Amino acid sequence: MSAMQRLAPVLMPGAPLLTLSGVSRRYGAVRALQDVALTVWPGEVLGIVGESGSGKSTLLRMLNLEDTPDAGDYRLALPESPGNLFALGRFARRQLCARAIGIVYQNPHLGLLMAHSSSGNVAERLLIAGERSFARLRARAREALEASEFPLSRLDDPPRDLSGGMQQRVQLAKAIALEPALLLLDEPTTGLDVSVQALVLDTLKRLQRDRRITMVIVSHDLGVIRTMADRVVVMRHGRVVEEGLVDQVFQDPQHPYTQELVHAKL
Repeated sequence: MSAMQRLAPVLMPGAPLLTLSGVSRRYGAVRALQDVALTVWPGEVLGIVGESGSGKSTLLRMLNLEDTPDAGDYRLALPESPGNLFALGRFARRQLCARAIGIVYQNPHLGLLMAHSSSGNVAERLLIAGERSFARLRARAREALEASEFPLSRLDDPPRDLSGGMQQRVQLAKAIALEPALLLLDEPTTGLDVSVQALVLDTLKRLQRDRRITMVIVSHDLGVIRTMADRVVVMRHGRVVEEGLVDQVFQDPQHPYTQELVHAKL
């Protein structure tokens, strides 16, 4: 058993990992989210799709506790989880996210210190969680980077000197360094060459299969969602308009907007 696996969060048996209910958020006159509810089970991959402005990225920020809704409840089925996560203060959110929630941003600049070494970026997450031994930091950063299929010969290279695909692998290593209960992915393949996209998706699929990491993935690319997700949620104007098994929703969409979205991508 690896050092990372020993630190994997213990889940409550027989319960959804993630439960979100009644989440609404307004920015001025704009309703970004309206009474959104989600349930995600341990080991499941949930895809979220919708056009630009549908609220999917705002929802992901809520799940990463980067923002607080005007109303709503957010719970993770972890023994130490303190009720509604939206009620936590800044420091408690930071500690919980470091321990239990990982995220890979569409823009690597949001998730990485571009001038620091790749291994140092991963070690930063471990430091937040309380690791202080340099030898263990180095070893566990290396383990996470290897798991994300990052070339170990470039451990000390800063992300600014890496390709887009390799930057995403550093983000992924940082996100999984503490075996999070929940992994959030925001357009993880956008801007990458088709061949690099395929490699990143293969890595994600292997990690999910081998470690049963629960994932929520936002993408405008229905092909990515079809490849990765078990279930899909379709959002429009801040609301969930349809949800179900991926094959069911994509092959027989019920909502007019979902029909337009699927047919536009065919």
